[in-house]
Amino acid sequence: MKTISVIVPCYNEEETINLYYDAMTKVKNEKNKFNFEYWFIDDGSSDKTLKVLKELQAKHSDEVHYISFSRNFGKEAALYAGINEVKGEYTAVMDVDLQDPPEMLEEMFDTLEEGEYDCVGTARMDREGENPIISFFSNSFYGVINKMSQTKIVSGARDFRLMTRQMVDAILSMTEYNRFSKGIFSWVGFKTKYLPYKNRKRVAGETSWNFWKLFKYAVTGIIDFSERPLMFATWMGVFFSGISILAIIGIIIRKLVFPLSSVTGWASMVSIILLIGGIQLLSIGILGEYIGKIFLEVKRRPIYIVKEKK
Repeated sequence: MKTISVIVPCYNEEETINLYYDAMTKVKNEKNKFNFEYWFIDDGSSDKTLKVLKELQAKHSDEVHYISFSRNFGKEAALYAGINEVKGEYTAVMDVDLQDPPEMLEEMFDTLEEGEYDCVGTARMDREGENPIISFFSNSFYGVINKMSQTKIVSGARDFRLMTRQMVDAILSMTEYNRFSKGIFSWVGFKTKYLPYKNRKRVAGETSWNFWKLFKYAVTGIIDFSERPLMFATWMGVFFSGISILAIIGIIIRKLVFPLSSVTGWASMVSIILLIGGIQLLSIGILGEYIGKIFLEVKRRPIYIVKEKK
């Protein structure tokens, strides 16, 4: 019987861990097709997440393992930590809040067993129950990044997926500090099938994601997998430089033809200066984002630091 290694990032999830484990155990016992190897990653939680993980590991030491970070490093670091540890023939990435349906693992497993695909991912058909504003910007993000990047991401795609060992090894070889897993999953290639499902609410607790965190995550995805923002800044610079040259020529001609004309248009001039200044600051900001990412990469700091592991 093959083993599925399950990577489960946890941040302040004391209420959901046991519920998740019970749901996964029920699926395993009902299907009797695979075994599970769990890698719970405590991402610097401030509640009793680590205590619950220790108790669960003590009861089920044959299949439950955990890693506890020295502080909160983020979900991307947690996923990479899990990928470094898995030993099973297949690897699954799941959220502990049961928004990723465990019962889908059977179909995902059967699909990989057929040998045609290297990965089975999931994509939400809707965002029922979510904040409408967050849903709007989340849906818009996929359209933007797919237009700006050659690495395509399926709209509504989740991190929840089942992968072969070969694909996991490919992801493991990508050691960059700035990580955007949805893009990495797509960039490494391999044949992937997506299964649609209806959105589910958390089984307990509250999400740690908010609009600002999602926005920063989206910016990271765009910068990590597209150079288009740099091209945008360049072309805006070229465009307004051309406009400026034409304006200078017009001023010179006007002065030659109407040498005694009075100076007018101060309001419009100030508006133009403010517009061009704003565009310059925007371009510098875009450039700064890329330089900032380079700055973090060249430091070669560890992606995460382990405080405790078992």
